[in-house]
Amino acid sequence: MKIIAVANQKGGVGKTTTTLSLSAALAEKGVRVLLVDVDPQGNASSALGASGEKGSLYHALIGEKPAAEMVYSTRIENLWTIPATLDLAGAEVEVARMEGHLTQLRRVLSPLKDLGLYDYLFLDCPPSLGILMSNALSAADEILVPIQCEYYALEGLGLLMQVTEQIRASGANPDLSLCGLLMTMYDGRTNLNPAVVKEVRNHFQEVVFDTLIPRTVRFAEAPSHGRTIIEHDPAGQGAEAYRALAGEFLERQKKGVAFVSGATAHHS
Repeated sequence: MKIIAVANQKGGVGKTTTTLSLSAALAEKGVRVLLVDVDPQGNASSALGASGEKGSLYHALIGEKPAAEMVYSTRIENLWTIPATLDLAGAEVEVARMEGHLTQLRRVLSPLKDLGLYDYLFLDCPPSLGILMSNALSAADEILVPIQCEYYALEGLGLLMQVTEQIRASGANPDLSLCGLLMTMYDGRTNLNPAVVKEVRNHFQEVVFDTLIPRTVRFAEAPSHGRTIIEHDPAGQGAEAYRALAGEFLERQKKGVAFVSGATAHHS
């Protein structure tokens, strides 16, 4: 089981949409996915209909219950979730007091790896650089970073890469690598969006996924219906884009390609 953190401390870049849609698109292909909601807002949890009544990530993080007991099956075949509830906001303080507080989430998720029930575990990270995000980066094998197609998008990326570097250097997770950068909310009718994509590609080259996620109102509609885009508008351009991303993601994983600070690293 490989752990992928979907992270960007900038809000509104399509992070939860990406975690949900990519997970659903992979599940549709028969890949077994566990989505762990690390964001106290719990948007991914509510979209999957997991209310957290038997417990949530919070209870696993503070050591009350094992993570395996917090796994909920969803209505989507091959997709499971560990939900987040508002309690998780309090975990920032409680986890900070623990010994080895940076690696608490990794310890909590470690037994799930041994079960062999899932191919990938996706972490939907909160839009901040606090304890929860640091824990997610310490627990992950790779980071997938959604970036909105606008000029300010790259500002936050530098900060995230800096934190990633610190996590590596601290010894909390020396092997953490970059799965790829994903350009979201793309509108080819504007001059700005293609220009931003070109600039990001020039700068980061093959780190950037070929798939562009389009700007469509369907993404905003889907959560209000409590659905992923794959269910809400299965034949629409948004769903098709995430299916394409799922194919590209699996291709990269098969080849064992990951990136360290923009340089390519091959994992066997």
